[in-house]
Amino acid sequence: MLLYDLANASDRVGETASRNAKIALLADAVREASPSETAIAVAFLIGELRQGRIGLGPVAVRAAMSLDSAQSPSLTLSAVDAAFEKIATVSGSGSTRARGELLGELFRAATPPEQNFLARLIYGEIRQGALEGVLTDSVARAAGVPLPAVRRALQLAGDLPRVAHAAATGGEAALAQFGVQLFRPLQPMLAQPADDVDDAMSRLERAALDYKLDGARVQVHKQGDEVRVYSRLLNEVTVSVPELVESVRLLPAHELILDGEAIVLRDDGRPETFQRTMQRFGRKVNVDALRAELPLSTLFFDVLHVDGGPLIDQNAEQRFAALSQIVAPSAIVPRLITSDVAAAQRFMRASRAAGHEGLVAKSLDSTYDAGKRGSSWLKVKQADTLDLVVLAAEWGNGRRQGYLSNLHLGARDPESGGFVMLGKTFKGLTDAVLEWQTKELLSREIGREGHVVHVRPELVVEIAYEGIQTSQRYPGGVALRFARVKGYRSDKSASEADTIERVRMS
Repeated sequence: MLLYDLANASDRVGETASRNAKIALLADAVREASPSETAIAVAFLIGELRQGRIGLGPVAVRAAMSLDSAQSPSLTLSAVDAAFEKIATVSGSGSTRARGELLGELFRAATPPEQNFLARLIYGEIRQGALEGVLTDSVARAAGVPLPAVRRALQLAGDLPRVAHAAATGGEAALAQFGVQLFRPLQPMLAQPADDVDDAMSRLERAALDYKLDGARVQVHKQGDEVRVYSRLLNEVTVSVPELVESVRLLPAHELILDGEAIVLRDDGRPETFQRTMQRFGRKVNVDALRAELPLSTLFFDVLHVDGGPLIDQNAEQRFAALSQIVAPSAIVPRLITSDVAAAQRFMRASRAAGHEGLVAKSLDSTYDAGKRGSSWLKVKQADTLDLVVLAAEWGNGRRQGYLSNLHLGARDPESGGFVMLGKTFKGLTDAVLEWQTKELLSREIGREGHVVHVRPELVVEIAYEGIQTSQRYPGGVALRFARVKGYRSDKSASEADTIERVRMS
């Protein structure tokens, strides 16, 4: 399949408002790709490079865009993917220059529309509304397989391009091969927000109530003495958390997959800030010293696999019973099973008194829907906070001279596949955070406009606020009052940010 045809299909999807029409256009594009190119086509339509980051920024892309372009399309998806693979593998002295030269060769072989598509792909700016949910439907339609089979495979694999390739090459039988597999992390099940305890209990009636901890979500896999730990974003973090590895290694099960929360607690048992907990993750050196300074506690709340097979299709009550047979009560998140609203409210107050965020109410009949934010899990938080995406930042003045300070904040818009700006804030930023965010934002720069640096919408930041007000200043029609930064959520991707509809309902 020619890149030109895929880029054209992407543009047409971006001009279409109807979800059904988007699905049809995308299905046609996926079907047009050869089976060997299906994974590439789906990755590009999501807006991802299969190689991840390739070590090239705006300067290299602008230089490539300034070169001559092809007069007629000839680039295939396979050729483009191979070019990015070659760029990604360049390393050593002079690698930046070498990567730039390879990118220039690719851009010279592309027509102007293809160059534009490639640039947006590198920037992470393919936002034509082809979110994973829409493309999942399109993959099923293109391959002529039942949608539930594709959704199930995606839940277990967490990789839509890979699932699309399986569907295209092996149909429903190939999709059935995806299952729970040790050391291949599942996407975590997520919770929808509820207004308050009364709202959550009215929707679930009898529920398991868990303390909502402001820690780091972890998924732990064990086979014999081998233990690996994965983050919420499915990155392996085993080296960073040796005490977690040691404790799980001692559990009475040969094979095990646990879902839980790692958190740093103070001497009085109250939690440290999320940022303090996250200092433990991503470290590969001086781990022992940091462990002594910030010891991690891990509280588990679910078990997804145990000797004998997977448990994700069992209901929550059965999974929780299995968890209690494997993990000591002290290592299980505080939990209350009740249908009594007054008891639930008391439990909420106890969670808050212990310094935690609130509750997660879980239906006892629910299976573990990996990667889903369904109505079976409901989160109740006391504080008014939103997880928003940084769209741009402004250079600071005075003490903040030389740092990117004032953040432009956006909520996710599922309809357009983009983000809606809600306002700006520079409050709550420490010197350490200013230094860190300047480095991280500049690495994601896609353009400048005066003192404003526009960035790829990747970084998620937790924002506390004191209210929502109507506003004609911002395109969403609403703005945050007294917004301030609580901290960056490195455990979340932009696709998990709060939606504009959620903001309007706040």
